[in-house]
Amino acid sequence: MVLQMGSPTPSIKVEAWLRGDPLTTFQLGKVYIVEFWATWCESCLAAMHHLVQLQEKYKDNGLEVVGVAASEDAPTAVEARTKLDAWLTEKCSNLNYRIAFDQTGEMNKLWMEPSLSVGIPTSFVVDRDGHIAFIGDPMKLDDVCPKVFNCSWRTSDEAKAADSERIADSEPIAREQALKKPINDRFLGAVKLEDWNTALSTIEEGIALLPDDIIFRLAQAHLVLHKMQDMWTGVPLMRQWVRDAIERDSEDWTIIVLDQLFHPANDHLHFPPAERFAMGKELSEHILALNPPQGDGPKFRSYPAVARYYYENGNKNRAIELVELALKSLDGPEPISAELKEYLLPDLLQSLANYKGKKVCHGALCAAPQDNFRKVPKSPPPEEKAEKG
Repeated sequence: MVLQMGSPTPSIKVEAWLRGDPLTTFQLGKVYIVEFWATWCESCLAAMHHLVQLQEKYKDNGLEVVGVAASEDAPTAVEARTKLDAWLTEKCSNLNYRIAFDQTGEMNKLWMEPSLSVGIPTSFVVDRDGHIAFIGDPMKLDDVCPKVFNCSWRTSDEAKAADSERIADSEPIAREQALKKPINDRFLGAVKLEDWNTALSTIEEGIALLPDDIIFRLAQAHLVLHKMQDMWTGVPLMRQWVRDAIERDSEDWTIIVLDQLFHPANDHLHFPPAERFAMGKELSEHILALNPPQGDGPKFRSYPAVARYYYENGNKNRAIELVELALKSLDGPEPISAELKEYLLPDLLQSLANYKGKKVCHGALCAAPQDNFRKVPKSPPPEEKAEKG
């Protein structure tokens, strides 16, 4: 049965409480917001700062916010807890609500899966009589909360329409996730054992089932290129992915492919340089055509990836220009939240400092070049030599 507005509230079953006193039951007469989030989720930070404000605003009305970290990306529960604790200390020093941790999957089974919730952050509002009043985007809670407190929300046409629309939108995605779950489970099991052949065959099964799934394609490329280092398979694979990304006119696909080829976290030593730079050139030019420097489109997502290509290609000035445009777009005509800007700014500044080789600042925030950052090549890559020769 689908968990929806009006459903009895599921129970709280977590491994540990990282902040605040444990919560075992929902008390009648109080209103609760149960928020699912993770440290890797960019928009979750903005949502958490928003929840801090809501907790303060409505604490005298009986509101209690509960954050549930049930989707951490870590090999063990111990490592996940350590990461969570450090992240909370750094990012949410003003936290004023409980934080629960669950790595068993129990909370997802009780709350996220039956409600057809397919992403985070997701908020569940529990009203005064212990029933679900709202499921969805935490940024909508400013409008929802006052109506929950005066008991007008669940009976409103607005609430009924919103919940029906949520279920209709989420159902096909939830079905797809159910198809993917056994594949993901087998894949993660193989990765844990470093059984790359089994991991690859599992992902290829997933691609056959869902050929447009970008996560399956990313896992396949990462395995072949960076775990198995099989360039015989990997180079044609990347050629195809470059074609697919460009044919789709998808900035998301293009960025992900470019990162597989130029992100410093990946080892590119085994990839034939001429092929890699030719692909980087094609992808970068396509991104710049989709989102030109003189246009108003936001640059902070795609331009850092393009800048990495140009820097490694020996065009340091172009890389600097692109990062500066990315920084400028944080304050562009399409405003972004202060929390997202706070999240993006340090990495952009660090890239700019590395490329310039000197300290740079943006307002009060500064970054110095990293000692271990790879310097710009002294000679052009192979395909440039061939063109000049």
